[in-house]
Amino acid sequence: MKTIKDFNFKNKKTLIRVDFNVPLDKELKVGDRSRIIGAKPTIIEVLEEGGSVVLMSHLGRPEGKEDKYSLRHIVADVSDVIGVKVKFAEDCIGKVAEEAVKNLKPGEVLLLENLRFHDEEKKGDEEFAEKLSKLGDIYINDAFGTAHRAHASTTIVAKYFEDKAVGLLLQKEIESLDKVLHSEEKPVTAVIGGAKVSSKITVIENILPKIDHLIIGGGMAFTFIKAKGGKIGESLVEDDKQDLALEILEKAKTQNVQVHLPVDTISTQKFDNDAETKVEDITAISDGWMGLDAGPKSRENFAEVIKKSKIILWNGPLGVFEMETFSKGTIALAEAIAEATEKGAFSLVGGGDSVSAAKQFGFDKKVSYVSTGGGAMLEMLEGKSLPGIEALK
Repeated sequence: MKTIKDFNFKNKKTLIRVDFNVPLDKELKVGDRSRIIGAKPTIIEVLEEGGSVVLMSHLGRPEGKEDKYSLRHIVADVSDVIGVKVKFAEDCIGKVAEEAVKNLKPGEVLLLENLRFHDEEKKGDEEFAEKLSKLGDIYINDAFGTAHRAHASTTIVAKYFEDKAVGLLLQKEIESLDKVLHSEEKPVTAVIGGAKVSSKITVIENILPKIDHLIIGGGMAFTFIKAKGGKIGESLVEDDKQDLALEILEKAKTQNVQVHLPVDTISTQKFDNDAETKVEDITAISDGWMGLDAGPKSRENFAEVIKKSKIILWNGPLGVFEMETFSKGTIALAEAIAEATEKGAFSLVGGGDSVSAAKQFGFDKKVSYVSTGGGAMLEMLEGKSLPGIEALK
């Protein structure tokens, strides 16, 4: 793949696929600018070389042209982040868009209207992609969050460009994942948490040959504990995945991967922040009680493993961190990862809930890299090739 260092952007119009699928509040104000900030280095690079920039993105899942999903609501934020007054086109294809691009001068930035206002975007429609391709001389994909989808703007459009490149953000994402999956440094530790084993099976199977330690936490841990004969009370469990859990443990053993399961849990009778809680052995949870967070001994054990690790992948929380009472396991894990990072380990955090937790507790700046694409990152960890990246090769 070519990178943006391979091109001269002077007097060229560059069409950049960004991921500006940002959260908007009730007043339609941007709640979190991270994705806009993530796209800034690529945009600035093109502008500083004397080019102009045409930005395209989707926002939400509109049904038709719904105003609440219009990208004009984010124009002020994009202008503020990149320090250039951004122009806006009321459509992403056709006369309106083509006219706006024609009038664009070097150093200027144009944001196109929501790609998903056209059904053809998600369908990967050739004709729609060709219309988009008329809006630039060079194509850059910098949207990791949508690289796993073969949509018109992420994949199909690339075939209409001789000159195409991977953006700085997308490049960083690929390199960070590569560092985890093909590391020379040892030990490599993966922390896989979250609610369900079923959503992480292929990830676990694909990364086993590449890691030394696997920490399993969150709701999915109970399926493993029950499969091994433990009593888990009313805790979350996928009964149909117990055989699979035992298979994973067996595979890990044959590949010399040490699996670390929680040994204790913070249990409660009610899914409520103010409910009564107690610390219980995870293999002997009382009838009518359920585990909602890693207990103190588990936190200690996990921290010990993390501190000795050179490469750390964190995907999924260790408890119901959204409730303060059940957030201690996730916070303790984040603290251990931050400490290991400070001492030279490489840490990658990815997947919606882990990223939310890292941000909520102020750890997003204390790890090596926070991935911007949940689904795309999981697919790369599963060993799948992403259409948005393949199209740039």
